[in-house]
Amino acid sequence: MTSIGTGYDLSNSVFSPDGRNFQVEYAMKAVENGGTSIGIKFKDGVVLAAEKIVTSKLLVPNSNKRIQTIDKHVGVVYSGLVPDGRHFVGRGRDEASSWRSTYKVPIPVPSLADRLGSYAQAYTLYNSVRPFGISSIIGGVDEDGAHLYMIEPSGSYWGYSAAAAGKGRQTAKTELEKLEFSSLTAKDAVKEAARIIYLAHEDSKDKEFELEMTWISASETNSIHQFVPEALLKEAKQFAAEATSPEDKMEE
Repeated sequence: MTSIGTGYDLSNSVFSPDGRNFQVEYAMKAVENGGTSIGIKFKDGVVLAAEKIVTSKLLVPNSNKRIQTIDKHVGVVYSGLVPDGRHFVGRGRDEASSWRSTYKVPIPVPSLADRLGSYAQAYTLYNSVRPFGISSIIGGVDEDGAHLYMIEPSGSYWGYSAAAAGKGRQTAKTELEKLEFSSLTAKDAVKEAARIIYLAHEDSKDKEFELEMTWISASETNSIHQFVPEALLKEAKQFAAEATSPEDKMEE
């Protein structure tokens, strides 16, 4: 970073001479230090998954959820600073509630992504605030089918067939690119998401983690965002453990 030390990294509202906003770049570093999160879009829905690092044996299992519901038909998972993520989810719920109150229908997923992207971008404009230290992956099902978006600290957002954020992003992205999304079923997507999270965790294999997964499917959940049933989650974990075992890698 050629401009560090000249004061251009002290404020959101000042560009460096080469046109960079260092505070946004630092926010991306915060995302890269967070646990891996992914989203996969399949034929009639979306699966969201998160690698939740267990930082203490005293923590209650399954507490501090990293995947949350914005509206009945929309869920979000994020990598980065957890408090920032909670605030961002709260803003998403406000936007969904406002849309429902005004138009008497659930908010379309692309409209929600647009509003949240604009909100994130506003936090890159003023000296009195800082960018959100998260990348969030939003998935949902509306009248136009399944949607998946990732919103970055800069406020930019894109529609994806699959997306990944966090420390294991590159490993996850490589595996996601191998999937055939057009033929992927809901249960297959759950198993693949678990496998990819397990693979991405190998960079932090000295730390314990919890696998958190939700899904939204027109056929499986009636287009409602829900946590994956315990039986299917257990099956997905077993599939992931076997697929990433050292024996399997030696055979390959």
